[in-house]
Amino acid sequence: MRLVGPSGEQVGIVPLAKALELAQEYDLDLVEVAATARPPVCKLMDYGKFKYESAMKAREARKNQAHTVIKEMKLRPKIDPHDYDTKKGHVVRFLKQGDKVKITIMFRGREQSRPELGFRLLQRLANDVQDLGFVESSAKQDGRNMIMVLGPHKKKTEAMAEARAAQDARKAERLGRGGSQADADDVEVEDTEAELADDVDQADDIDDADLDDGADLDDDADQAAEAAQDQAEAGDSAATAEQPAEVAQDA
Repeated sequence: MRLVGPSGEQVGIVPLAKALELAQEYDLDLVEVAATARPPVCKLMDYGKFKYESAMKAREARKNQAHTVIKEMKLRPKIDPHDYDTKKGHVVRFLKQGDKVKITIMFRGREQSRPELGFRLLQRLANDVQDLGFVESSAKQDGRNMIMVLGPHKKKTEAMAEARAAQDARKAERLGRGGSQADADDVEVEDTEAELADDVDQADDIDDADLDDGADLDDDADQAAEAAQDQAEAGDSAATAEQPAEVAQDA
């Protein structure tokens, strides 16, 4: 076999017994790194350390990967000012994180005849967050909803780098004020809790959307009931109008 030393130097072609003897001498593992080569290539290394370093490199690579995420925020045309500020705060946070945001205006009942309300609301939101994002997809009607997509000015990788820098700065600040390593570790816990809070906010938005969809169904049912009642009243009126004519004919 062709043997490579622990520092990457070429030992040369040696028999298996000699390679095992060298591995015991250096207190290292004999690892085959190229089984298909002729002769096979083996290396002297600390295999446990090699696996640990490989896992750390893979972990660091995953941290640096930027996954494109599209968040969604749902609003009503006649949204309360306080609710609007809350929703806008979520949109601002998503854009700062480098994520796209899909804004959906949900129309209910007679609101469907006033699409300009939703259009004005989307324009207002786009103007409020123009420093952080831009309109990637203009407002368009999709059934009973109106949809607009906002894109961030910052790339996802830039936002992740800034977030890590801010986290490191907070750690250094706590350690600089005489805090312990446990206090610095609390920074990571707080960041994790913030991420979990984002997930909870998204879940709440989904729940609100489900409730709104249920309300839409109730409105549709009420409208159908009103239409049926109107038809019934119209039928009764027609029947009442025919009764005098029948009485006169009998007379």
